[in-house]
Amino acid sequence: MTILAAPPPPSSPPPSDYHSPPPPSLSPLILSSRERKKNPLEWVPLPKHPVFANRSPNLNLSPKALPSSPSGFRSQIGGGGDGSSNLAAWDPSASRFYLWDPNSRCVHRLSLRFRDLGADSSSSSPDDVVVEAAVPSEKLMPDIQLPSPVRHVSLNLDGSSLLLAGSDSLSLIYIYERTSATGDTIICRTVPVASKVLAGQNNGLQTLQTLWHPFSSSHLGVLTSDSVFRLYDLSSDRERPEQEYYLQPVQPGRCQNAASICPVAFSYGSHHLWDRFSVFILFSDGSVYILCPVVPFGSLFNSRYIQDIYEDLNAFGLKSTSPRIISNSRMAIAWLEATFPEVADQSTEGRSVAISRAHPYSPVDASLSLQGPLCRVCRKDENNVSEGQSSDGCKGRSVSFLYSSIGKDSVLVTAWSSGQIQIDALADEIQPQWSIGISPHLDVDSLGHIKGVAMICESNSQDLSTSKLHHPLNIGSNMSTGADTVLFEHSPPLLRLAIVDLALPDHNCMLSLFHDPLVSERFYCVHGGGIDVVTLHFLPFSDANTAAKPPSVHPILTAANDESCSPFLCGFLTIADSYGHLQVVGVTFSYECIQLEMKGWKEPLPFHYEIDDKSVYDTKATIPEFISKELLAGPKVITLPASTSLRSVTADSIEGRSTLHHYIKLFHENYVEYAHKVYIELKEHAGYLKTVIDDQQKRLHATKQLLKEFNAKDQVIEGRIDRAFKVYELLEKRLQSFKTLPAANKKPLSRAEREFKAQLDRFADVELDALHMSIEALKARMRRHSQPSPAQPPSRGRNYVPEAQMSTLKMSLERLSILNEENTQKLNLIEHELNVQGK
Repeated sequence: MTILAAPPPPSSPPPSDYHSPPPPSLSPLILSSRERKKNPLEWVPLPKHPVFANRSPNLNLSPKALPSSPSGFRSQIGGGGDGSSNLAAWDPSASRFYLWDPNSRCVHRLSLRFRDLGADSSSSSPDDVVVEAAVPSEKLMPDIQLPSPVRHVSLNLDGSSLLLAGSDSLSLIYIYERTSATGDTIICRTVPVASKVLAGQNNGLQTLQTLWHPFSSSHLGVLTSDSVFRLYDLSSDRERPEQEYYLQPVQPGRCQNAASICPVAFSYGSHHLWDRFSVFILFSDGSVYILCPVVPFGSLFNSRYIQDIYEDLNAFGLKSTSPRIISNSRMAIAWLEATFPEVADQSTEGRSVAISRAHPYSPVDASLSLQGPLCRVCRKDENNVSEGQSSDGCKGRSVSFLYSSIGKDSVLVTAWSSGQIQIDALADEIQPQWSIGISPHLDVDSLGHIKGVAMICESNSQDLSTSKLHHPLNIGSNMSTGADTVLFEHSPPLLRLAIVDLALPDHNCMLSLFHDPLVSERFYCVHGGGIDVVTLHFLPFSDANTAAKPPSVHPILTAANDESCSPFLCGFLTIADSYGHLQVVGVTFSYECIQLEMKGWKEPLPFHYEIDDKSVYDTKATIPEFISKELLAGPKVITLPASTSLRSVTADSIEGRSTLHHYIKLFHENYVEYAHKVYIELKEHAGYLKTVIDDQQKRLHATKQLLKEFNAKDQVIEGRIDRAFKVYELLEKRLQSFKTLPAANKKPLSRAEREFKAQLDRFADVELDALHMSIEALKARMRRHSQPSPAQPPSRGRNYVPEAQMSTLKMSLERLSILNEENTQKLNLIEHELNVQGK
C-alpha cells in the first residue's frame, strides 16, 4: 500500500461568500428575434460570456507546470460541493453547454466552438485553444413549478432530456418539446419523475444520487435514503420504477453501527465482462457491495461480448466440483438465454448478430444477492495501517465514489471526508450471484410479459469478512482462472493500490470525483481548495511486468478559501475538444466561469520504434571496399616439414642446396609476391579513392537536389494549407451569414400541418373566389340600379325596383362586406400562424 501525504497548506486570505446568489445585474442578455436579425451571432471567449460574472481576485487561475516529483505537490484547502451537486452538463454531439441558473430558475444553453490559435501565425500564444460561446444564448424555462431547489443536472445518452434533481424531487425537461418561445427564452415541457416516492415536501426521503444508464437513453437509476435502488424507464412510466432493489447489507439484528447500513453513492460498470451488468454501491463506512446482474429492459449490448461470457460459463462453470458453483452457473446461463435469446439460438451461428436487445426476465424463486462487503487483500510489501485509522486505512466517512475500467483492470476510487482518496482494483472477475428461496415481486401484463421487478437483496453470509487478508497475490495472473474456490464462491476481493492524502485542514470535507474523457488513468478531485488531478502509473493486471509506481497528484487550480470547507464550485465539466485536447470548465457559486486548457498536462507515453537490422547494420552495400581483403589478411604462413632437420644438412651438399632453393621459393611466393601486391594496391589507391570520392560527390549532389525539391514542395504544400484555411474561414463566414437568413431555421411541415394547409388552399381557391365573384356581381347590380340615367325618367315598368327592396339590398351588401372583412382577417391570421410554425 502506498500512502501519499501533501505538505501542510499555506496560509490564504479569507474568501468571498460563495453561497451568495448572483446579482440581478449579472443576468444574461436576452435579445428579441428582431434584434437578433439586426445583430448577427457573436462568438466570445467562454469566461467572458454575458451569463457569467467577472473573475474573482481570490482565485489563482494560471496553471503551473507539473512538478517532477511528489515533493513538489502543493497543498489544497477546504472541501468541494457534494458529490451529487453539479449544475452543469455537456452535450458532446451538439457541442452545447447546459447550466442551471438558481436565481432565474432556468437552464442556460450555450453553443460552444473550439478555435485553434496555432493556425493563426499572428497569435502570441500558438499553443492555446480558445473555447468560444455564442452570444446571445438561449434560456430553457420549465413550464411547471419545481418543488425543491435543483442540486444536480444531467443529460441522457442522446441529449434529448435534461434531468433536474433536487434533494427530494426529480423533474425531466424535454429539450426538443417546446410549448412556447419568446425571443431567446424557450418554454419546454417539463414533467415530474417519481413524484409518488419523492413528493418534494420534506417528507424525510432524500435522493442520494441519480445516474443515467450508460447502455440506455431512457433508463435512470435513483438511489434514495431508504436504502433502495430504483431503475426507471422514463419512456414508458415515469412514476413506477421498472426495477426495485431493497438493499440489506447486513442481517437483521447483527448491525452494530448504524452508519454501516447507510448508502452514499453508486456507479454502473463498464465494458468488462460481467461489469457491464453490475451496479457498485458504496456505504458510508467505506464498504462496497455489488448487484449483478442488473440490466435495463430493452437496452442494447454487443453480442460478441455476451457470447464470450456464455461460452466461458459452459466451459468452466458447469465443470466445477462445487455444488454452489454449478448452481450459480446454471442460473447465470438461464439468465443469459432468457435475457438474450440470440445466445442460445443455434441458427444464428452462421449469421452475424452485432447487437442484442435485453428482454425482461427474472428468476421466480431467487433474488439477487448483495455481494459484499468486498474484502481486501494486500501484498506482502504493503505498509501497516497507522494507529487511529480504520481497517481501510482512511478516517471519517466516505462521501463520493467512482468506477473506471482501464485496460484489464477495474478500478474503484473512494473519497473520504478526511481529505483522503482510496484507490482499489478488483483482484478477481465479477460473477452473478442469487439467493435461492427469496422470491421477487413481479409485475406482469395481461400477456404474461414482465413490466416490473422488485426484490430484497441481502448480503451473502458465506462471503469472506471485511478484515484485511494478507494474501500472497500473484499480480500477473487472474485468480478466477481454474480456481473453484473463487469462481462463484465468494465476492471478488479488492487489491489496495494507494491512499492519497490531500492534507485538507478539516476532517469533514466533501470531495467530488470526475472521469477524464481522454485519459482513462486520470481522474479529477474537486474540493473547497481547488481542483486536483490524480494520475495512475501502475495497474496490477494491465502493467503486470512493470514495478509498482505510486500515483501522481497535481493541483491545477488553487482557490483562496477558509478552513470551513465551504463549497467552491457548483458546476464542473471535462470537455474533449475537436483538437484532441481537454478543457476543464468550472462554475463557482457566484456564477464565475473558470476555463483551463489541459494540453500541457498530458503524461508522456512510451515510444516504441522497431529498427530494421538489415537496413541499419548491413554496411556491405553502403560502405565501399577501399583495401582488398587478401591484403588485410596478410601473407600466408610458411609451413615447414616436421621430418626436416637443418642441423644434419651441409650447405655444399646436393641436399642442402635443394633445401635452400625450396625455402627461397616459399619466401618468394609468400612475401615477395605479397609485397608486390601491396605496392600495386598503394600505387593505384589514389585513383581508386578519387573514383570513390567522385561517386560520393555525385550522390551528395543528388541528395541536395532532392532536398531542394522537397523544400519547394513543402512550401507549395504549406501555401495550399494556408489557402485551404482561408477558404475554410470564408466558408465558415458564409455559413454564418446563411444561418441569419429567414429560411435557415424553417422546418418541414408535419403530415397534419400539410393536410391543414391543403384544406386552406382549397378554401382559398374555390369558396373565396366564389364569394368575391358574388360580391362583385352585387356591387355591379347596385351601381346599375342606384344610378339611373337622368335623360330617361323612371318608369313604373318591369325594371323598376322599389326603395324598400333597394334598402334591403344595401343592407345585404353591407353584411357581405363585413363578412368578407372577417374572412380576410381570419385568413391573414392563419397565414401568420403557418409562417410562425414554419420558422
